[in-house]
Amino acid sequence: MATQGRRRLKGLSINKMIPNMLTVLALCAGMTAIRFGLQERWELAVAAIIIAGIFDGLDGRIARMLGSSSKFGAELDSLSDVICFGVAPPFLLYLWSMSEAGNRGWVLVILFTVCCGLRLARFNTKLGEPDPPWAYNFFTGMPAPAAAGVVLLPMIMSFWAETDMLRHPALNGAMLFIVSALMVSRVPTYSFKSVRVPHKYVLPVLLFVGLLAALVTSQPWVTLSIIGLIYVFSIPLSLRAYSRLKRQMVPNEPE
Repeated sequence: MATQGRRRLKGLSINKMIPNMLTVLALCAGMTAIRFGLQERWELAVAAIIIAGIFDGLDGRIARMLGSSSKFGAELDSLSDVICFGVAPPFLLYLWSMSEAGNRGWVLVILFTVCCGLRLARFNTKLGEPDPPWAYNFFTGMPAPAAAGVVLLPMIMSFWAETDMLRHPALNGAMLFIVSALMVSRVPTYSFKSVRVPHKYVLPVLLFVGLLAALVTSQPWVTLSIIGLIYVFSIPLSLRAYSRLKRQMVPNEPE
């Protein structure tokens, strides 16, 4: 009997899988950071988390560009974020500093991880009232990748600043507590996702990116410390901008 012809095999193209591949690479980088921490190779551990953050920033954007966004990809991304930004950074701090605080240090490490998980769950399910359309340029609370970078600031600064104060459990414990609270808070923070660059500023922005790349390659830890501090000081500015925008759009609603 003659066959009716070969059926075309259905599958997923490599292009559609690229975002999920990047997410898996981010997860591997987060786990590698933990391994470097156990070996007390702190600079490589922080570098691995930074690489995880780069992959995490690319996977969603590439998924939207390729039209390959999926529920599977969103769930995988959240699981990867918990490991890379909710488990690896506080665990590094515990090995580096917080173990000296005993049980209290471990409690703060767990608090950070739990708050990161709660933040990601809230982001995925959109619990509570949805954000108003005019607030598209703001996150609710501090996003997990930014929280990982901020909580590691003392460690990053210790790579170039010769002071034992940065390793003190009191300082790192305070950072863990404050950043944990910011992750689950309603404090608006800049998202920078919808920032559009006017045509006349395209060339200066590109020049600035080139200068920033040169600084990162020549003085990476100093540059990353400055970037982290700028982000921290931008939080009050984002709160002020959000409040001003809210008054303009909803003048009769109390803040």
